[in-house]
Amino acid sequence: MNDRVKMLRHQSETTQPYIDMERALIETETYKRYEGSLSIPELRGQVLHDYFERKTIRIEPGELIVGEKGRGPQAAPTFPELCCHTFEDMHNMNDREQVNFKVTEDDLRVQEQIIIPYWKNRAFREKIMAAQTEQWHLAFEAGIFTEFYEQRAGGHTCLGSERGVTHGFAEIKQEIQDALDAIDYLNDNQALEKRDELRGMLIAVDATTVLANRYANLAAKMAEEESDSKRAEELRQVSENCRVVANERPKTYWQWIQRYWFIHLAVTSETNPWDAYTPGRLDQHLNPYYQADVAAGRLDREHALELLECLWVKFNSQPAPPKVGVTLKESGTYSDFANINTGGVTPDGKNGVNDVSYIILDCMGEMMFIQPNSNVQISRKTPRKFLKRACEVARAGWGQPAFYNTEEIIDEQLNAGKSLADARHGGSSGFVETGCWGYEAYPLTGYFNLPKILEVTLNNGVDPRSGKMIGIETGDPRDFETFEELFDAYKKQVKYFEDVKVNGSNINTQLTAKYNPVPYMSLLTEDCIARGEDYNAGGARYNTTYLQGVGIGSITDALSSLKYNVYDKKRFTMDELLEAIDHNFEGEKYQLIRNLVSRKTPKFGNDDDYADDIMRAVFQYFHDTVTGRPNMRRGEWRIDMLPTTCHIYFGEVTGASPSGRLAGEPVSDGISPERSADVNGPTAVIKSCAKMDHAATGGTLLNQKFTPSSIAGDKGIENLADLVRSYFDMDGHHIQFNIIDKETLLDAQKHPENYKDLIVRVAGFSEKWCNLGTELQNEIINRTEQSF
Repeated sequence: MNDRVKMLRHQSETTQPYIDMERALIETETYKRYEGSLSIPELRGQVLHDYFERKTIRIEPGELIVGEKGRGPQAAPTFPELCCHTFEDMHNMNDREQVNFKVTEDDLRVQEQIIIPYWKNRAFREKIMAAQTEQWHLAFEAGIFTEFYEQRAGGHTCLGSERGVTHGFAEIKQEIQDALDAIDYLNDNQALEKRDELRGMLIAVDATTVLANRYANLAAKMAEEESDSKRAEELRQVSENCRVVANERPKTYWQWIQRYWFIHLAVTSETNPWDAYTPGRLDQHLNPYYQADVAAGRLDREHALELLECLWVKFNSQPAPPKVGVTLKESGTYSDFANINTGGVTPDGKNGVNDVSYIILDCMGEMMFIQPNSNVQISRKTPRKFLKRACEVARAGWGQPAFYNTEEIIDEQLNAGKSLADARHGGSSGFVETGCWGYEAYPLTGYFNLPKILEVTLNNGVDPRSGKMIGIETGDPRDFETFEELFDAYKKQVKYFEDVKVNGSNINTQLTAKYNPVPYMSLLTEDCIARGEDYNAGGARYNTTYLQGVGIGSITDALSSLKYNVYDKKRFTMDELLEAIDHNFEGEKYQLIRNLVSRKTPKFGNDDDYADDIMRAVFQYFHDTVTGRPNMRRGEWRIDMLPTTCHIYFGEVTGASPSGRLAGEPVSDGISPERSADVNGPTAVIKSCAKMDHAATGGTLLNQKFTPSSIAGDKGIENLADLVRSYFDMDGHHIQFNIIDKETLLDAQKHPENYKDLIVRVAGFSEKWCNLGTELQNEIINRTEQSF
């Protein structure tokens, strides 16, 4: 990277994240001024407009792409309309060792005197908590599931439709106005609701025009005052770029990037979607501009790379909106999940790799940022050269890029009812979940603790941690004469908790549509303008709701242990095993049992059908009892299999398992095997994982860990590429790698001061080692080290 990028990268990496109260203050003033006189969609559009009209803006030295979500790099605005942080929360965010945000005395004063008094009884979190049943609260508090809408809003989608990718804001504004003019007030009983939504979109789309013009004016003013002629010329170009994209279609590669960045700021300032909004298949969006600019002599490869690296800095300088409580445990990271896809296929099904694809790989490899969360889509048409180059970037050991299977993604989309043309618009957005970019609303709702439900089953509906009856009575497991009786009891508990979770999330969906419309995200999503409906209310062409299953490896090994040891081999009784579990396998009396269940029992991840068939049975039941349920947006529920960092939290609330896992230890992440359970090498792992029907899900996550020596040299790259290809030939969805040895991680845990730049792959994201809690570090340390 050149000196400019090094300077900007250093600033992004060394600036302490801090709370920025400006958005919360402006939003509060807007609500006080307009609440009751504007409809809620108009009010939400006005909040974004007022923020962009009044927020502090600046251009950092050397910047070529401009704009921040807050006052500057690493500023974290708060969203009190979603979750009004308490005074204690503010102190905790400042004081905690990991994922901390600087909070000033002025911030505390503003929160205490202005924000809390206004939002305490208005915040969305309080609305959804008050709306839930006693059964929901019991399960939530026990750690059976989490709730995404507790502190944030829906998101996890990407730019994708032609309007979002190419149209100027003036064109979009006219399209909205045309839809307004076409409302049939005589015959349409939803006419007023459509009017309010479209008016909100008009206000919202104008916000980006306002912000772009403000930056154009600032850049022009700075150019006049700049003594360095080269920098002055850059600032004039920045000004022109902003002025063009304020209303018109972008004309150049540089302008397209700047336009996208204003869109990103608008989507993630309008609400808190975990920053999980991205340009989608960035290489295909940019390539026409790249080719035209190169042909015209306006651009060369070096400058194209520099501009991308400036965009990468922008992504990395936007910290995650601050999280507390369970939400922090779900994803203990500074970064959010802007997941950029590269490669795959074009809309007409041809190989999608182009010149910009390779520039993006170079950008990833040079920047080595945790954000954006970059991946490559590997199709059967993807050149071997591109796959190998992606493996070379991944070999640096920081967990990026992740690898996704294009054909399987398309199958997922087709199975969910999309047309083939729309399915090819699909890919991963936030973690590994799949959607049809620009055409679909597909929010995640929360994680579902599959291993914990077995613990409840083995205690006849009682949570042993609290002693409370949180499930249903399914019988004393000591009375079950067959494994089938036990498994039936487990399935009844799963179904009960699914019902509780789905009912609660359907309520939250209705409340979200009522109180938290997102007119800006809606105007970018087909067919919200045509329908006059919000993204959160079913306006999108496709509407999916996801429930994320966690711990499939752990629940498989636990059930395998029960079947193998208690029912098939009769090594010990159910009563003896439950007694050992109650004692956390501590003491000589229980060590023999733990040795048998830990070391002498079939485990998932070894291409052993005994365990893998159980995995398939659990997965299929979870899938069949969730998929197809109606949601509140004229769409359906589906599942995906991902944990973020929730497998740590779910382990904390789950006692010892029949597989020998001790109380409080993490459950398995994604669809990965339990730690140290996979002993037959990486090919056995992918063969076990491929027995799951990935295309029936909305995405699955597979972590693999290799020592650097095992993939050294050209042979190592060939082997890694072959592993990816083999897994995808078996219809796997996703695979990602940590390339690091256990000794390095242990030393980093003891001497973090020597490893400030060490990055590891956690789940659907990478994070700096020093930002991770001890439990999560231990989980990564203890993942099986594979070799070829």
